[in-house]
Amino acid sequence: MPDSHEEGLIDLGLVRRSARGDREAFDALVARHQASVFRLARSLIGTSDGAEDVLQQTFLSAWQAAPGFRGDSSIRTWLLTIARNAALTRRMRAAREPRDETPLEDLGIRAGWGGPDPEQLAAAAEQRDHLAAALASLVPEEREILTLRDLEGLPGDDVAAMLGLSLAAMKSRLHRARLSLAATVRGGMTRATHRA
Repeated sequence: MPDSHEEGLIDLGLVRRSARGDREAFDALVARHQASVFRLARSLIGTSDGAEDVLQQTFLSAWQAAPGFRGDSSIRTWLLTIARNAALTRRMRAAREPRDETPLEDLGIRAGWGGPDPEQLAAAAEQRDHLAAALASLVPEEREILTLRDLEGLPGDDVAAMLGLSLAAMKSRLHRARLSLAATVRGGMTRATHRA
């Protein structure tokens, strides 16, 4: 299995070939990073349809910007930065429009959550629902930093740079977001236990 340095070299080669118009190289780049871009977009936008739009915008922008890529960051960080900017632009536009949210249960079904055992399925769905609801209840800045650092596993320096924060400020915001998520999950599980 290639290490992160080898992965970075592969990505850099794909971007350089894409910059020369190599569509197959770009398709390979998309295949390597579309899941991460989609997860971040869904975290920031809140709907799968909106995240799909951000995903498409991200890779369209990346295709157009590939010739100017300077290599100041990893390809993954570059793509997630493009996705973040596209999501923030979309969120600003959406703030002026009426909201149409897909129920969380429907998103879970489409995402393929579940297992063969109905009891396990119900328990797992309840846990995911609690976690997803807790994450969704956080302010966008908390969801964003948790997605970048904990779900996507970006290095702290990259997350701090993407968010325009010092490393210390990023760590403080991340810690606060983790505590908010834990408190929300704990509160939701306590209420569910009392209802049972």
